[in-house]
Amino acid sequence: MENQFMNQSQGMQGNMPMSMNHGAHEVLDVHEVLSAAIGAMNTFIFFRPHVQDPELLNILDRQYAFMLDEYNITAECFKTGQDPSHPTRSYKMQMGNDSKYGLSPGQPKQPMQSANEINDGIISGFLLSCHKMGAAGKTQAALEATNPVVRRVLQDSIPNCIEMAYELSLWQNKQGLYQIPQLAPQDMQTMLNMYGMAQKAKDMPN
Repeated sequence: MENQFMNQSQGMQGNMPMSMNHGAHEVLDVHEVLSAAIGAMNTFIFFRPHVQDPELLNILDRQYAFMLDEYNITAECFKTGQDPSHPTRSYKMQMGNDSKYGLSPGQPKQPMQSANEINDGIISGFLLSCHKMGAAGKTQAALEATNPVVRRVLQDSIPNCIEMAYELSLWQNKQGLYQIPQLAPQDMQTMLNMYGMAQKAKDMPN
């Protein structure tokens, strides 16, 4: 009886449709990824009418369009277990990657007292947080994914979250909203020279 049950179980797994080719951890984690993606896109839609800076508005619109397409192919491969209608694309930002370093005194940051205080700095912070959460969630889901297609789509989309977050941080830096401190030159040089090149261990094969 036990052998008969094992044979039936193995047969069911062998004939399992691709749409069921997911582990439990993967299903739960991808559910979180897709839910977070919906929340992120809703956030973009909600804040769009309040954006004042044309460059930030352009970033928001381009990122939203990209996120929508990426959400669709992720949901598609998750539902079918097969390749989506097109491969994961790479997000390309349209601004330079030069950062302004150093700190300047300013007003202390604090929570808003009223919804009327909403501004581009606050909005860009919300958008940036969406991408940070997306990168973390997709990384966790990719590490748990057993379906090879879903895993590949997730892992290929992580760099896009990073790139979109980077673009927003560059815009913030350009506006003086995100300042980048540096170490003193002597400390910086000490840190840069702290690590040397590694040599192959004697007992390890070539």
